[in-house]
Amino acid sequence: MVELLSQSHNQQVSVVWFKRDLRLNDHRPLYEACQRGKVICLYCFEPSVWQARDADGSHFRFVIESLEELREGLRARGGELVVRVGEMLEVLEELWKAVGFQTLWSHEETGNLLTFDRDKQVQNWVTARGVAWREIPQTGVVRGLRSRDGWARLWKQRMAEPLTETPDRILSPCRLDPGNLPNAHTLGLAESTKLAAQKGGAKLAEETLHSFLVERGVGYRKEMSSPLTGEASCSRLSPYLAWGNLSIREVFQSTRDRVMDVRYAKEEGRPLDKRWAQSLSSFEGRLRWHCHFMQKFEDEPAIEFENMNRAYDGLRENEFREDRFEAWCRGETGYPMVDACMRALHQTGWINFRMRAMLVSFASYHLWLHWRQTAVFLARHFLDYEPGIHYSQFQMQSGVTGINTLRIYSPAKQVLDQDPEGEFLRRFCPELEGVPKVYLAEPHRMPASLQQHVGCRIGKDYPRPVVVHREAYAMARQRMGEVRKRPEVRAESLKVQERHGSRRRGTRRRK
Repeated sequence: MVELLSQSHNQQVSVVWFKRDLRLNDHRPLYEACQRGKVICLYCFEPSVWQARDADGSHFRFVIESLEELREGLRARGGELVVRVGEMLEVLEELWKAVGFQTLWSHEETGNLLTFDRDKQVQNWVTARGVAWREIPQTGVVRGLRSRDGWARLWKQRMAEPLTETPDRILSPCRLDPGNLPNAHTLGLAESTKLAAQKGGAKLAEETLHSFLVERGVGYRKEMSSPLTGEASCSRLSPYLAWGNLSIREVFQSTRDRVMDVRYAKEEGRPLDKRWAQSLSSFEGRLRWHCHFMQKFEDEPAIEFENMNRAYDGLRENEFREDRFEAWCRGETGYPMVDACMRALHQTGWINFRMRAMLVSFASYHLWLHWRQTAVFLARHFLDYEPGIHYSQFQMQSGVTGINTLRIYSPAKQVLDQDPEGEFLRRFCPELEGVPKVYLAEPHRMPASLQQHVGCRIGKDYPRPVVVHREAYAMARQRMGEVRKRPEVRAESLKVQERHGSRRRGTRRRK
């Protein structure tokens, strides 16, 4: 545990600004502040952030659950969580006048434009007040990176750093009102309707990590693609990483420890499912992907609003069909796998990676919707919304990077591949309960008499397909192919590859 410095050094007052790092374990800003004196542990509910288009009541509830546990942990160590509702500059000014703190500690954040602009305002404020702001990385994202050459090596170095110890004592300034945790309505949010969503908090995060590494993850490599098997076989750590109940470094190191356990078991001849080695290897690779996509967003935050490859500008923007968008949002496209996945999101806030890719692909290619509107919608519904991953993935799955393979998913094929018995489909699309298995992928192909017999009349009980798959697929392939042949697209793609493509060697930094 952390040993505090002598009392003569404990005169400094620091603010630890909790953002997407709602934990005590491996929290270096908290550790460093405790080493130097008294600490104000602050969480600020900023109305501008929570009223933004990408915020949702499910995010709020998860944060509240996390803060309740965090406050309990801080109090057990003599500290306190100070909660304020207001814009960050106003809150900092109030605390500075009341306490006169000398240092602001926080983790680096790769957030959206709103939080980026907020951080620039905070930087101006601390400069004007003579307050030092110490930001510390908590992921593999490297600020000011000039090239992706050698980034993987830097990532491994970050992940191998020792976990930061948890303070056993926290000294807090006296007579500072801790404040109450607000409700959703205070911030203009509707209460979350995702009653089946995961709960927030570091304890649940640790339990989820443990169960994945020793039980659930054995079939990860093969079972993660199906929304049915992926529900248990995927790590389910994504919301805990997004909101910082766990550090990715802890997850990585726990995974490496488990990898070594598996190797020792094999060498010693102990019984162990052979699938563990491949599943853990696949998972470890995806931890690197997590930061890889965040790095893209750090390097080019404009992709929250603009095509990564600017030569694709104008491709879909002026052809947006509101009726198609609404059908997609409701999970009423007439394609069962698309609809079931969307409805699952409405209830749980989670769906596995392949099905996320399918939802975006279907919206972008079959429905020919520009990614900006669909990205904001799914940002609200993903409990694990991480802006850096979110917008980088949307660019890729919508085909506007110029450097990635076009992936136009067949919704019917995904049913046959991922849910051939229809268990997942029937759970989230109960109107398909009586549909024979042979028609589940495309219920609109049922004869009218059979529709009547099974109680699933297309156009009444279940929607007609909003587009014809074969026609929409052919149109998208043709239009994307025409664009990709243009010289300006190819030239821009080379620039995208240089800036964002994966590398293996060397690094150069940019200012």
